[in-house]
Amino acid sequence: MTQRYFVGIAPKLEKIVFRSSEVPTSNTHGKIYSAVIGPFKTKRAAVFMANCHNNPHCRSVSDAERISKELASVTP
Repeated sequence: MTQRYFVGIAPKLEKIVFRSSEVPTSNTHGKIYSAVIGPFKTKRAAVFMANCHNNPHCRSVSDAERISKELASVTP
């Protein structure tokens, strides 16, 4: 499997973007993260998901991919 981006939620609710070539499980990443969101196709979407605090329009990986792509095309 190619490396994909994930957002890990650390015990103090800190969201951390990381790459992994395997799907994170409680055995492989459970000591580091209490939850994981992903996989993301792009780093841009993973960073957007990690930083979109309580955005009601960003509820899934596909929402993050779509919205971050729209914002990238508008932002200079």
